[in-house]
Amino acid sequence: MPPRIWIPNANTLEKPMKHLTDTTRRKEALSLYREILRTAKHFHWADPVTGKPYNLLLKQQARQEFEASREETDPLILARMMITGRDCLQQVQQKFNDATLAAWKRIEQDTTRR
Repeated sequence: MPPRIWIPNANTLEKPMKHLTDTTRRKEALSLYREILRTAKHFHWADPVTGKPYNLLLKQQARQEFEASREETDPLILARMMITGRDCLQQVQQKFNDATLAAWKRIEQDTTRR
């Protein structure tokens, strides 16, 4: 079976709190950052222009985004960034898993034709 990226579902995520404290926001941001890094590990292709592996580029970009938003204090903006980041990450994971599954099906079809 093809390798898959683990996608957390609603049962594994913590219940949303009415008012997020600084500690909770930090934990959630760190959790999102770690999940981005775990997902980036699966991208082994190189950028055709620079020749750098995409996993390094994704890690650098994630670091830049988190550093840029480090000084943000508005809870609404922080919540919006966290929701947007989590949603984008889940979409990337789902597309990656779908593409991997399609590639494995194609490999199986090609091997059975011989």
